[in-house]
Amino acid sequence: MWKFLQQQIPRFVRSQIIQSSFTNKKRKQKELKAKTVKVIVKEIRFGPNTDDHDYQFKLRHAEKFLGEGAKVKAFVFFKGRSILFKDKGEILLLRFAQDLEEFGKVEQLPKLEGKRMIMFMTPKVSVKKK
Repeated sequence: MWKFLQQQIPRFVRSQIIQSSFTNKKRKQKELKAKTVKVIVKEIRFGPNTDDHDYQFKLRHAEKFLGEGAKVKAFVFFKGRSILFKDKGEILLLRFAQDLEEFGKVEQLPKLEGKRMIMFMTPKVSVKKK
């Protein structure tokens, strides 16, 4: 039956049918891609002996990032022998999480990976569009 119909339909019409189905598929894929939400991750780097002024400066930046709807990846980087102060790094990150409690929530508690202690935070409020 299909061969019979194929002979009945002119060649240029068949190519238009194939082309229209192809473009419809492409359009649907493009719409699905446009609907996906891109997650932005901003990084904030601390040292184990970060001063209070530097801490406050980075805290304000993290507040701004969470307000914009981005995730925040805060990490303490240990160089050389500073790895001995793992507890200082953990205290610093927990203090950071406590200070940002009203802007976001902790997604992952501080965890040591190699020479870095990493913590993730996500925003509490819905994402604001620019």
